[in-house]
Amino acid sequence: MEGIPSIEPFRKRYQELDAEMSTPDFFNDQRRAAASSREHQQLAGIIELYEGAEKVCLDLEGNRELLSDPSADQELKELAQEEIAELKPRCEELKEQVLVAMLPQDESDHRNIIMEIRAGAGGDEASLFVVDLFRMYTRFAEQQGWRVEPMGTNGSEAGGYKEISFMISGDNVYKVLKFESGVHRVQRIPETETNGRIHTSTSTVAVLPEAEEVDVVIDPSELEITVCRASGPGGQGVNTTDSAVQILHKPTGMIVLCADERSQLKNKNRAQKVLRSRLLQQKQEEERAKYAENRRGQIGTGDRSERIRTYNFPQSRITDHRIGYSTHNLHGVLDGELLELTENLQIADNQAKVDALAREQLG
Repeated sequence: MEGIPSIEPFRKRYQELDAEMSTPDFFNDQRRAAASSREHQQLAGIIELYEGAEKVCLDLEGNRELLSDPSADQELKELAQEEIAELKPRCEELKEQVLVAMLPQDESDHRNIIMEIRAGAGGDEASLFVVDLFRMYTRFAEQQGWRVEPMGTNGSEAGGYKEISFMISGDNVYKVLKFESGVHRVQRIPETETNGRIHTSTSTVAVLPEAEEVDVVIDPSELEITVCRASGPGGQGVNTTDSAVQILHKPTGMIVLCADERSQLKNKNRAQKVLRSRLLQQKQEEERAKYAENRRGQIGTGDRSERIRTYNFPQSRITDHRIGYSTHNLHGVLDGELLELTENLQIADNQAKVDALAREQLG
């Protein structure tokens, strides 16, 4: 099909995976088997989509040839003209879907995530906004059938959070939420404001793909692990035992503190999981930086200093600045109705990748 890369490399890879999956020892390595099965399913979808698009586009071409045939019956030409009007937009739509399906996938799309939300500028109001964002993502996760597991919190005197981290587990969590990384800005009148002035505060969201031990190898000698007594709410058991665990990764200076669990071992395991995911993200960001010039038109995924969205309470409006998306369903979004926004971000990113691929083909 014109304008579409050859399907043959996809067919060849599909056949290779077919042969691999039929071997007796295929499931001995569960992680590799899962990855191969996902790729096999993805390739099957691409091939099926390509064949469907090819049939529609061939039908379109056949009708065009009939229309240009001087010996063809006039009645048949009229029928061909009607079919062309239907097939032409369908052909273009399917070709676009095939092109998007052929785009290289982010290898982390299938992963669970660890999300970290931190209060930024705005003092107490910023810490209260962290609560709003945590509730938004929690409600959204519930709607998607995902599981949310708290990883660590640091409360503020105002009843909010200076920072909170939590894991979201489920199908394609990173794929859906990876564009949430960045600075979220809120504009509203705080409850403590007596003059009715609108305050602007910010919170920073980081979305880390969950890392496994094989992704990031950590040398135990590079870790400095200390335990201390947990502080703040959490019950008598938490406050009277040395259950909190802090891990310092000496090569990078990264520090992770987990104190939510009463068990020192659980806190240590959680802290190591967070550290591993941060290191994986750092590794991926370094790789992305090498190809930054090729990603100029794409949606940002991980720049924590980038202001990505504004939540304007007086106008009940939420605006994503990267794609120019706005809706006045602010309270609905904060209650978890995030799907339309995440879908628009994915569509915009796919379109940017399609445009980049088109430029490469022309250049």
